[in-house]
Parts: sequence; C-alpha cells; structure tokens
Amino acid sequence: MSDSRREALFATGAEAAQSGAGLVHAGAVRSRMKLLLYGINFAPEMTGIGKYTGEMAQWLAAQGHEVRVITAPPYYPAWAVWPGYSARRYRSERWHGVEVTRTPLWVPQRPSGLRRLLHLASFAVASLPALLRQWFWQPDVVWVVAPAFACTPGALALARLSGARAWLHIQDYEVDAAFELGLLKGRRLRDCVCAVERWLMRRFDRVSTISQRMLERARDKGVQQARLVLLPNWVDVAAVRPLTQPSSYRAQLRISNDAVVALYSGNMGAKQGLEVLAELARQLSHRDDIRFVYCGEGASRETLMRACAGLTNVHWLDLQPVERLPELLGLADIHLLPQRADAADLVMPSKLTGMLSSGRPVVAGTRADTELGQVVAQCGRLAVPDDAQSFAQAVEELAGRPLLRQELGARARAWAEENLARDAVLGQFEEALRECAAGARRR
Repeated sequence: MSDSRREALFATGAEAAQSGAGLVHAGAVRSRMKLLLYGINFAPEMTGIGKYTGEMAQWLAAQGHEVRVITAPPYYPAWAVWPGYSARRYRSERWHGVEVTRTPLWVPQRPSGLRRLLHLASFAVASLPALLRQWFWQPDVVWVVAPAFACTPGALALARLSGARAWLHIQDYEVDAAFELGLLKGRRLRDCVCAVERWLMRRFDRVSTISQRMLERARDKGVQQARLVLLPNWVDVAAVRPLTQPSSYRAQLRISNDAVVALYSGNMGAKQGLEVLAELARQLSHRDDIRFVYCGEGASRETLMRACAGLTNVHWLDLQPVERLPELLGLADIHLLPQRADAADLVMPSKLTGMLSSGRPVVAGTRADTELGQVVAQCGRLAVPDDAQSFAQAVEELAGRPLLRQELGARARAWAEENLARDAVLGQFEEALRECAAGARRR
C-alpha cells in the first residue's frame, strides 16, 4: 500500500490538526492506551464482526495496550448460544491478554425484523451495568461497533462521564439495511429512527467504517469530514495464501482434483442473497466437471438446503475451524459472492478479504458502480444480483479458461497484499487511535 493511500485511509481531517489534539509528541508515540471495545459480537465467533473485533483486540493487546471488551456470549451465525456459555449470566474471562466481560442477551431462534431489534436492545440494556462500571477504570477511548447501534447511547454516556474519546465503527448500516430489506417498514418510522441515528452519530469524536461508499453515507448523515476514518477489514496475508497443491477438502468431499470447484463460504443470512445459489447449481447440473461447495451457518441455511434437494453437484460443509481457513479457501477455483441488489452499498462483505488473499477469482453479484464491483472487476467477474443465469454464465466462462483464472487470481492476491494486510491496516488504526486519545479530557 502506498504512503499516499495509507494517509488517505486513516486521515482524520483538519479537526485534530487545528486543535492540536492530533499532534502526538515523540515521547508519547509508544505510550500505553486504555481501550474499551464494546459490541455484541466477539471471538470465538469465526465469521463477521466477531472475527474482526477479536483479532483487533488481540493485536492491540500484543502491542502493549490495556484492552477490555464488553460483549455477549458467542451465538453467531447459528443464532444459538455456544455450549459452555450462558445467555442469562454475566461472565468475566481472560482471552489473549484481553479482559472480556460477557453479558446476558436474548437470542431468537428465528430472527425477524422485530425480533432482531429486541435481540439488539436486550444486549444494550443488559450490558449497561458492565459498561458504566468502566468509569472507575477511566479508559482513553470507548470504541463501539455497529451493529448494535442500540449500544451507542451507553457508549457516549460513558465517554462523557469518564472524559474518554468516543469512537463509533460501522460494519453494517443496520438501520438502513433493515428498511431496504423490508425487515422494518413505514416512512414515518424510518424518518424517526434515522433522525435519532444521525443525532447520535454526530456526537462521536470519530466515526469509522469499512469502505469509501460507507464513509460517504456517514458524511451524508451529518458526520463532519474531519471526524471520519476509513478502517477496512483486513486479512492475515501470511496465513491465507494461494495453495500450491490440491486442498485436503477435495479428498474429504470426494471431489476429483481436475474438477472446478465454485465455493461459497460464510454467513448464510438475509443480506447474502443466497437464493441464487440453488438455481445456479441447478442450471449447471449438466456439467460434471463443475462442483459447488456451500459452507457456513445462518438463518437461511435450511432454506438453501431445501432448495438444493436432489442436486448431486452440491456439497455441504458446516462452519470450519479457523485454522483450516487457508485449506478451505484454497479449495475454490472460483469464489461465489452473491449479494442482494438492495443492500449493494450498505455493506462491504467481510468474506471478500479471504477470497482475495487466497488468490482465486471471484464472481460477485453486484453493479459495476458499487465499491465491491470496482474491486471485483479487477480480479473476477460481475454478475447481475439475484440472477442465476448471469452467475452461471460467469462460472462457465471461468471454468473453461484455467489461464484466465490464474491471471485473475494473481490480481486478487496482489490487491489483498497491497490494501488488506492485517499488520498494515491495524498499525495505521493504532496511530489513528493515538491521535484520538490525545484529546481525551481527564477529570
């Protein structure tokens, strides 16, 4: 990643420069920060927000910072609390040098619009006592991740009471997505909820998100440019590398080494537009040389399995251990990235980072004018969202052109190394945290 691009990614604008808050003295560059991370998802969840927040906490602790986390018991993406954890009790634990407090919440077995809201609200309410106890600890920065946006009032309150700086990180515009996907309905309700969202966002000292389009949306919601930070999702490019020999999953699934594997791996939820995967496999069922592997968990998995009933070209995997991720991603000759058209600019799929780092081409359901489309156009093929025939045409083209797959895969790997390397991304984030923390008001 070039120096100019790094500066652009993590520039926090003129506010810090004008106030002097961002001018960190040389003697303070290596100072230890007290960082509170607050959000509903955390390790050991292996996908989505929990994966990234867990890796962030571990990385920051390894740099010598004092890191605390307030979160829920792991439940995602299966929407069931993991064995060994409780949804009814508070629990404290030590994890890779991080002090973690887990609080109760309600987890619906079948999440819908209203149930999701109640689920998020239950965590926001139950976590308040644990959050406010951090006033005695006096953190430098209170970092809260959305979803759940319902946690932002508590995070702001703690920051103001303790003199800390408040940082909001947006992985997903959950309010916009809920209305765009039809989980919530009504113009009057939307206007009211969005007004509250904008009011809260404008009160954070920093607001970060994972793509340029999502940053633009934050600015449109009234956040000053000087407070915006781009914090993209990352990947450990040293761990997830192009395989030089067939993946062990081929033998496990009894897929021959000369078959072309089209892989979908990740959360199986409403925003993914997974309906297209069943029809895609059906349209290409006559191609004995193309196999489909669908791996993951989530609310839509059972529906997808029923839609694929009777298809012999589809193989299924549960969510796999993180240590097998390189082998899993290396199983693919082609990565599949479906996405609902009405959520195109609301999210930047976190699974894309591993796909690119694995050095395999991607077929993504998105428009060319989206940020996802601009990335995938360099290292794969774009399909019409929710259009199985468009996906099938792209998969068939790549299946028949191994040299093209190799070329596009090399471009994917290069893009990941330049833009998504974990240590580079988090190193720049650490410096942005220092600039933010330098303005903390001590009581």
